[in-house]
Amino acid sequence: MQEPAITDDLIASHGLKPDEYQRILDIIGRPPSFTELGIFSAMWNEHCSYKSSKKWLRTLPTTGKQVICGPGENAGVVDIGDGQAVVFKMESHNHPSYIEPYQGAATGVGGILRDVFTMGARPIAAMNSLSFGRPDHPKTPSLVAGVVAGVGGYGNSFGVPTIGGEVRFHAAYDGNCLVNAFAAGLADADKIFYSAASGVGMPVVYLGAKTGRDGVGGATMASAEFDETIEEKRPTVQVGDPFTEKRLMEACQELMRTGAVISIQDMGAAGLTCSAVEMGDKGDLGIRLDLDLVPVREEAMTAYEMMLSESQERMLMVLRPEKEAEAKAVFDKWDLDFAIVGETIAEDRFLVMHGGDVKADLPLKALSGTAPEYDRPWVETPQAEPLADVPGIDGIDGLKALIATPNYASKAWVYEQYDSTVMADSVRTPGQGSGVVRVHGTTKALAFTSDVTPRYVRANPEMGGAQAVAEAWRNLCSVGALPLATTDNMNFGNPEKPEIMGQFVGAIKGITAACTALNMPIVSGNVSLYNETDGVPILPTPTIGAVGLIPNADEVIGFTPREGNMALLIGDTEGHLGQSALLAEVFNREDGDAPHVDLEAEKRNGDFIRDNAAFIVACTDLSDGGLALAAFEMAQAAGIGVQLDSADTAFLFGEDQARYLVTTDFDAAEALMINASRAGVPIHSVGRFGGDTVRFGSSEAPLAELSATYRTAFAEAVSLAHR
Repeated sequence: MQEPAITDDLIASHGLKPDEYQRILDIIGRPPSFTELGIFSAMWNEHCSYKSSKKWLRTLPTTGKQVICGPGENAGVVDIGDGQAVVFKMESHNHPSYIEPYQGAATGVGGILRDVFTMGARPIAAMNSLSFGRPDHPKTPSLVAGVVAGVGGYGNSFGVPTIGGEVRFHAAYDGNCLVNAFAAGLADADKIFYSAASGVGMPVVYLGAKTGRDGVGGATMASAEFDETIEEKRPTVQVGDPFTEKRLMEACQELMRTGAVISIQDMGAAGLTCSAVEMGDKGDLGIRLDLDLVPVREEAMTAYEMMLSESQERMLMVLRPEKEAEAKAVFDKWDLDFAIVGETIAEDRFLVMHGGDVKADLPLKALSGTAPEYDRPWVETPQAEPLADVPGIDGIDGLKALIATPNYASKAWVYEQYDSTVMADSVRTPGQGSGVVRVHGTTKALAFTSDVTPRYVRANPEMGGAQAVAEAWRNLCSVGALPLATTDNMNFGNPEKPEIMGQFVGAIKGITAACTALNMPIVSGNVSLYNETDGVPILPTPTIGAVGLIPNADEVIGFTPREGNMALLIGDTEGHLGQSALLAEVFNREDGDAPHVDLEAEKRNGDFIRDNAAFIVACTDLSDGGLALAAFEMAQAAGIGVQLDSADTAFLFGEDQARYLVTTDFDAAEALMINASRAGVPIHSVGRFGGDTVRFGSSEAPLAELSATYRTAFAEAVSLAHR
């Protein structure tokens, strides 16, 4: 098949600017072939090269005594003691999920699971952070239904528990939903597998499912804004098969035990191109590929299509040649393709053959190391105007308003579609703060959380970025876990707009400060830019996934109080209502500044919770909806009432940071207060749990009535009740 001529329109359709194309001409000294143009487009797009964000990502804290492997590999690796490590990462699949919700979300889950087991880890937990447009937007119900079904369909079939996450709604996501997928796995700390190739003349082996045309150009599509041509992009969405992925994981785990693997790389964004180039680049080697040897499931595929296909459930490996027969036998046993498709070479070349012809002959290092890197102009987000007066409101009326919205109603409709108990090591059901999973065969447990408050980030990117990390810290401390490390998923609009780039820079600064102060280094992550439709950007959404260690799984701090428990508030309350949930949902306002994050107070108060876990029956951090919503959620989970002494609107619904609501038996309360005084931690009695009503000051309502609203409002709001 004759390749098309390289024209300005063709170059632009590949997401390359004129100066970037000129850079290609300067590097190779000639016009590229069509296949070479596709390869450069794949490697130099925003999704793969991070060309707009690299400068700022380098400022993040990524090291610590607990870190075995930081950013740059398929996933981050953190030591959890006893020769064990947790391997984890969060990654976006935003654009595909908007175009084709089920497959977009499903393949997002599949991709993040591969990132984890490529490192030699067995996945033990998954989470997701989902952002949708207005509940009454025509597209929202189908997006919610499709994305949730895709997440559950893939994770449940693969056999990994989905133990937590978050779901939000806002008009800014009307034209661009966000699907951020997290996965974590366990590995022996001395048996981590990396992607750097080594040795000249080593076989390059294709593993897994066959290559088709699905997903061709997906990474390039994910590096552009949406417009009215969105439906034309449907073919760029991959199709997933969780049962094949399960077999692929088992085959890879078995293969790794044979000693055959020199290096291994998931075929994710940009497929065969990105995986081969990254393996060669990290190992300072060249790669020669013969596409005639690539297993395909469709006829007459071109070199361009094979190199850019993002078909799922595939790996690329550099193999010890003496182990070839043993390795092939493993994949034959699991009924998966195993094909030697090339070799490592000493020269700095990426040589691609097809049908006896040279389809690409490029300097390999140039594809990765000389990708454009931009210092985008940026402007600081203007300081928020002072908050105008917020009228007082009856506390119960305010609570009813919050729990009747899909943002603050129970997300049971979502998480009940996920298998949260498969593998039988899950300690908590979703909807009760951090997810907790036992480390099988030990006394330990790992806690996982995902957090961000986008309206804070829009108002004050630096404070909002810090708050996302601080809330993750609090969620882990709330279950008694020592926070270890984080992964970030940076979702923003078009970085070529200085105000959007300013949001990104501010968020990075806040995340850096918080991760440093709380000793939670960033060990992996993902950047998703150009989340805009017709020029309308999403809210800046730097999602933070975090992992913590609990030495004894039997000592996890609970979420459900007991009858007669005292309610104690840890931390200072000033009643900050700027950018609060109450302001947005009750008064339809999004004004004021984000709450201030005092990182010293966060560290002190979180350490206090963990140090005094023995005195605490139940604990939750305070965030959206403040004390009122936190107290109700604990009461609702326990099936008992709660009475808070105050009726003050700002006290009940303020969103001051560094705060926890803890419950304790009367006898333990005194000891807890004494210890708090010694540690310089503010602590106040604010009420008690018990009975069958929720009362704030003198206003009350039956718990059963409020619970009914809380349990049904999500499905009703997004027209899903009868699906």
